[in-house]
Amino acid sequence: MTRVKICGLTDVDSALAAAEAGADFIGLIFATSRRKVTPQACYEIVTAIHEKRGRSRASFSGPAAGEVTGRSWFGAWNEAIEEALFNHRPLIVGVFADQAVEDVIDLAAAAKLDMVQLSGGEDDSFVRAMEIPAIRVVHVAQTDGADTALERAPAGVGQAIMFETAKNGARGGTGETFDWSIAGEAGGSTPLMVAGGLTPENVEAAIASAAPWAVDVSSGVETAGKKDVEKIRAFIRAAKGAKR
Repeated sequence: MTRVKICGLTDVDSALAAAEAGADFIGLIFATSRRKVTPQACYEIVTAIHEKRGRSRASFSGPAAGEVTGRSWFGAWNEAIEEALFNHRPLIVGVFADQAVEDVIDLAAAAKLDMVQLSGGEDDSFVRAMEIPAIRVVHVAQTDGADTALERAPAGVGQAIMFETAKNGARGGTGETFDWSIAGEAGGSTPLMVAGGLTPENVEAAIASAAPWAVDVSSGVETAGKKDVEKIRAFIRAAKGAKR
């Protein structure tokens, strides 16, 4: 079954609705964005999710660098994240971009995040410095192929990869898709998360084409710029019911 991340949540009601609907990941944005979560809302959301799942921060039993080589690194971490989901669903992911490494580490600890998502093209040393599992975002352009995209996310650096649409330097939330066949080809060797322009109406087609491990949505479940609970529910139903 395809995993689902609902990103850009800014209030408790939407976060809990997403969790109740079956979201595997809850995304809170700490980077510059109209969806940036306030400190108070972050505290309230994290507290509510922790109470719902009956646990605080998730624990992971993935391999250390050097223990697994090649693309099997991401497969091994995929299994570790799946185990954490079984025990702690939904996992809370903080989204960062173009921020200092020390700030990301400090914010992740203070907010009691389970994972971080690095969306600003952070280099290998930055990703390795993270103290909790990191999703590394690769922005896929029209000229990219699967190999070209994967070269920007080497094994052993970060614990998961997300393919997102590249558009004029945007760090996400473009509302536009990329060529899903690129993710489909890349995903044959690497479990991928796919984002960019997904909606309740097209997510089944995206999963059929890309066969991703997980899908991520933000603008596609909004109405007039606000999270729409009915769209969140429809997206999760469509994604989890889709055939890969």
